[in-house]
Amino acid sequence: MKSLIIHHWMRSLAILLAGVTLSLSVANPGACEVSAKAKDDATTQSIDTLKQSEQRWIQIDLSKQRLIAWEGKKPVYAITISTGKKSTPTRIGTFKIQTKLKSTRMRGRDYDVPDVPYAMFYQGSYGIHGAYWHRRFGTPVSHGCVNVAPDHAKWLFNWASVGTSVFIHR
Repeated sequence: MKSLIIHHWMRSLAILLAGVTLSLSVANPGACEVSAKAKDDATTQSIDTLKQSEQRWIQIDLSKQRLIAWEGKKPVYAITISTGKKSTPTRIGTFKIQTKLKSTRMRGRDYDVPDVPYAMFYQGSYGIHGAYWHRRFGTPVSHGCVNVAPDHAKWLFNWASVGTSVFIHR
C-alpha cells in the first residue's frame, strides 16, 4: 500500500512540475520560440505559417533537450527529452511523422530493445518514442532518436497524427 501511495504522489508531482514548466513557457513565450536566426529560411517560414494556423506541430530543441508540442502559436505540452549522443546524433531539420506504432522492437549495431512504446517515426528509423530503459532525460544518450518518458510518449502519441510536422534544431 505504501508503494502505491508513493507512486501516486510521485506521478502527481511529475504532472505538477510539467504544468509549472508549461505555465512558465506560456508566461515567457520567448523562451519557447524557435530561433529567428534559423539557417534555413524555409524552416523559419514554415514555423511562421504554422503559428498562424491552429495546426499541431512539434519543436525539438537539441541544446535544451526539450520537446514542445504546439497548437498554432500556443504551446500545449513541454517535456525534457534525451536525444542522440555526439557519436550518434539526432538529425536536424524539418520532418513529418510518417508512421506510428504503439509498440515495436528497435535494433542497431549495439542494441536490441523489445517493446519500445509509442514510437512515431519521422525519417526512416529516426523517431520519437518512449524509453523505459533509462531515466537520464535532459542528457543526450540515444542512438539518434528522441527518447521520452513512457507516460509522456503516450500523451504525444495520442495527440499527434501521421503528418504532424516535427522541427528539430540546436
